[in-house]
This record gives sequence, structure tokens and C-alpha cells, in this order.
Amino acid sequence: MFIGAVAKRVGLSPKTVRFYSDLGLIQPGRDQFTGYRSYTEDDIAKLKFLKNARRFDFSISECKSLLLLNERHDRASFEVKAIATRKLKELDQALDDLNSIRAKLLSLASSCPGNEDPNCPILDAIARD
Repeated sequence: MFIGAVAKRVGLSPKTVRFYSDLGLIQPGRDQFTGYRSYTEDDIAKLKFLKNARRFDFSISECKSLLLLNERHDRASFEVKAIATRKLKELDQALDDLNSIRAKLLSLASSCPGNEDPNCPILDAIARD
């Protein structure tokens, strides 16, 4: 199957499929007549796996590790859990950062008169910070 059909089936852009291929996350063969990349059902399964892993905000490096673990039948679940636990810590930190930003913006928005007055604490804070 060629890249356009694979991309549509998996729900990724052809550019993303090519990117994953260039990184070695999948290894499509080549059509003997056209030289185009040719994808197997195994490649499609890996692409779906990568797409789903990215939804959990796993990095490309983490996706590669998870993909390798998924292919190993002798894997230990603690290896997978360690990756997930690290990601949870990163997500918790990102949420803390976003909540802090939200609180600051909420405070600024409530202090802005929102009328015809040109003075606005929101713009003042942006210009200052």
C-alpha cells in the first residue's frame, strides 16, 4: 500500500508517515516497479501505535522506546510503567505551569475595566514581563 492510502487509513498526514519512516520508526519496503515506499499491515499497526502514543504526549524518543517494548514479548511491564510515570510527572509540571499562567491572566482580566478607558493592566503586564 502506498503512502496516501496508508495516511488516510491511519489518520495521519503523508508528511508524518514519511517523517516516522525517515526516523526509522517504521521501515517500509520499496515497490519494485515505481520505487515508491510500500507499507505493510505491520507498518500500519506501528503507525496506529505511534499515533495513539502521541495522543498521550509521548515524545518521539519515548514513542520509539514504547514501540520497541511493544514488539518484545519478553518485556517487563515495569519498563513501560517507568516511561508512563516519567510522562505523568512532566504532565503534572505542565499543568502546574498552565494553572499558574491561568491564575495570573484571570487576575489581570478581572482588574481590567473593560470599558472605553485606554488603560489596561493586561497590556501593562505583557509589556512589563
